[in-house]
Amino acid sequence: MLSDKCSAKLLVGSKQTLKAIANNQVKQIFLAKDIDQPLKKEILKAVNDNNIPFEIVESKNELGRICGIDVSAASAALLK
Repeated sequence: MLSDKCSAKLLVGSKQTLKAIANNQVKQIFLAKDIDQPLKKEILKAVNDNNIPFEIVESKNELGRICGIDVSAASAALLK
């Protein structure tokens, strides 16, 4: 589960996640179930193209809370 992995090696946010994937820095991705569909497709394509494991989290609010931020988060990336 993500809460066990939260550390300084965690990026929160879709733009940062996509940039880290492009730079081959990501070990695992966490996506909120209620993420906007076009963004979800873009991230999942990048994840599949780079063979990165991913986990679905129940909601953006839950993902933000797990990551220790006061706002919702569509995605988060665990860095290598």
